[in-house]
Formats: sequence, structure tokens, C-alpha cells
Amino acid sequence: MKILIVGSAGSFSEAQNRLESICDLEHVFDFFDCADPALYDFIFDFTLDENPELVDHYSKLKDTVVFLNTVKISLAELQFTYGKWKNSIYGFNGLATFFDRDVLEVSSINGDVNEEQLTQLNFQYEVVDDRVGMVTPRVILMIINEAFYTVMEGTASRKDIDQGMKLGTNYPFGPFEWCEKIGITQVYETLEVIYEDTKEERYKIAPLLKQEYLKS
Repeated sequence: MKILIVGSAGSFSEAQNRLESICDLEHVFDFFDCADPALYDFIFDFTLDENPELVDHYSKLKDTVVFLNTVKISLAELQFTYGKWKNSIYGFNGLATFFDRDVLEVSSINGDVNEEQLTQLNFQYEVVDDRVGMVTPRVILMIINEAFYTVMEGTASRKDIDQGMKLGTNYPFGPFEWCEKIGITQVYETLEVIYEDTKEERYKIAPLLKQEYLKS
């Protein structure tokens, strides 16, 4: 089984931790660095949110199962903009730190997945609604956003918030540690599309987070 990873070195490292033991894994930084994507059984593209027009190329791969990072853009929006596809294209949670986890969040255009295809990958997955932010990113990014509000109010320091979160919830990282690992650009831009999708105040970006994003 051959799998292609399209994305950064960090994305490839996460994919190696999760997939290398079961398959022949290859890596390119950009889709167009790949000579023939049709040679692969599976493709995971971590960059799709930055290059949504690539879905037009992926829709032509009849025998390749394609996973697109759709945390910041839904499959429905991709189909609305670039046309429907007939091959197997799924969304997945490709934010930094979220791929190398016990369970991978996966979405599809109609809520259905081909279990036989996903079973080949030998990992646990959870089918979630085809909406920006998926599930876990919404929760973690909301916590990060609230942490920025807390610092603005002078209630606690960043160090204290990180320490309190890890001790109180047993999370692997505190909000500011997680923000650094995900990247403030991804945190800000994902919160922005979630807020646009929901109009819920809990996703309204803290001014301090916005200020640091603009300086990054």
C-alpha cells in the first residue's frame, strides 16, 4: 500500500508516527512536486485549506482515496465552488498535533464513508459533520481564545494558565503551549472561519490574539 503525504515536514512527521509501520509512505511539500499522484492508494493533503483549487486535480483520481485537510473549508463548500466529484474524497483534521492521535476525525460530503477503504489504514476514526472546525479543534481553539481573554483581564499569567489547564484537565498542553504548537496563524484563521460559520460569541477572537497574529 502506497500513501502520499502532501504538506510540511511537521505534517509528515506526524504521519510517519501513525502510518509508517503499515505502508510505504512518501512525502512532498507541494502537490505539483508529485510526478504521478494516481500511483498512490491514499493521499493525505495537509495543505488543501491554503490551495482549495487542488480539489479539481484530486477529483480526477479515480482509484486513489483522497483525504483533504478541511478544518478551514468544508467539503460542501469545495463542491459548491469547484464542482461535484465521483471518487472517494474525505475531509480530515490536519491541524498540527491532531493527526498523530488515537482517533482521527474524518468527514464526508454525505456523512457516509467506505469502511473497507478506511480499514486498510488500520487506525481508529470518528466520522464528524462536514463543517469548518470539525469537533476537537473547535473545543481546543475556543479554550485558547478564552485563555487570551483571561490574560487580557489580568486574571492569570500565561504560565499559570498553562499549568492550571494541564493539572486540572490532564490535557497534554496548556492553551498557550498548544497555540504555539498549532501556530498562531492557524489558530486565528480557523477561529475566524468558525465564527463566520456559527456567529457564536465564544468563537469571537480575543483582541490580544488578533494583535499577536498580526505581528506574527
